[in-house]
Amino acid sequence: MKTVTIEGQLRTGVGKKAARQLRAQELVPGVIYGGPTELTFAAPAKAFKPLVYTGEFQYAQVNLEGKSYKCILKDLQFDTVSDALIHVDLLELVDTKKVIADLPLKYVGTSKGVKEGGKLVVKMKSIKVKTLPKFLKEFIEVDITNLELNANLRVSDIVTSDYEVMNSPRIPIASVVMTRQLKQAEANAAKDEKKK
Repeated sequence: MKTVTIEGQLRTGVGKKAARQLRAQELVPGVIYGGPTELTFAAPAKAFKPLVYTGEFQYAQVNLEGKSYKCILKDLQFDTVSDALIHVDLLELVDTKKVIADLPLKYVGTSKGVKEGGKLVVKMKSIKVKTLPKFLKEFIEVDITNLELNANLRVSDIVTSDYEVMNSPRIPIASVVMTRQLKQAEANAAKDEKKK
């Protein structure tokens, strides 16, 4: 899995004034929690770009004063006016501790419904799972080959043995809907039947 390396420094000052001073230097304050100790740190704003501005799930390796911390992104805060990143929360991965993460869904195959002229509508791009760090991966594959016209795939249809899925099992994740052309073709066929 992809890992984004972030070189940062531990923070001593906390609070709004200290955070403002860091942001003035184009540094983003952050916190790493979930490990033996909670750490406050700061790193250059540009170092977070590959981690923040992507749809991919990836690790963050944060290097602080000679120590390295393997983390996942948990929360972000942006400035309401400038839209600049102003705070980052990272969760340190501990091999024996389960974590909750949003993993992207990757739809594979061509569904029966699409082959019949329908249109695939993706309703969910990721799901929330609880698992051990060793089972985290870039995405969960969802096979849509058997998805028929006017049918739904639901969270409960996702096959996962290593994850506890946190979303409601009834939520639809993808469906194949009838296209306008297909509806028109069916309507025309019905009219032709009536004429006979």
